[in-house]
Amino acid sequence: MSEAKWYVVHTYSGYENKVKANIDKTIENRHLEDQILEVRVPLQEVVEMKNGVQKAAQKKMFPGYVLIHMVMNDDTWYVVRNTRGVTGFVGPGSKPVPLTDEEMAPLGIRQEHYIVDYEPGDTIRVIAGAWTDTIGVVHAINPQKQSLTISVELFGRETPVELSFAEVKKM
Repeated sequence: MSEAKWYVVHTYSGYENKVKANIDKTIENRHLEDQILEVRVPLQEVVEMKNGVQKAAQKKMFPGYVLIHMVMNDDTWYVVRNTRGVTGFVGPGSKPVPLTDEEMAPLGIRQEHYIVDYEPGDTIRVIAGAWTDTIGVVHAINPQKQSLTISVELFGRETPVELSFAEVKKM
């Protein structure tokens, strides 16, 4: 299987989040989780002045564009290209050009690869993010996405949570 790369998709202005949601839904419906790994609308933190008060806000870094981490093939190209709101891939003609690691670095998207020895059933502790200090049991591991799904207790129920390898540590 080919290696996944980051591609840029042009969308109608203001439709970036809708396109992301539509692609995410299509990935789930067509079971393309192993081919289309991530869809992102890059945001940046800005400080705005409104009525004399400074306020932090999130603004789109590239209005009209969405980044997709995917394995390029006829299926994935078709799915993304025919998503409502997408006008096309960035590249000459209909040939998408992947972004290089140098182009991705300023966006804060790093290609770190973790090698882990987790197995389903292992108990882990979350060391970063919203679930910090939560203890859970590993249910599934996705090496391509560099993530795992754990089960945590929330309101008395077992709830699945997907976390990156960087956010967890084996107990």
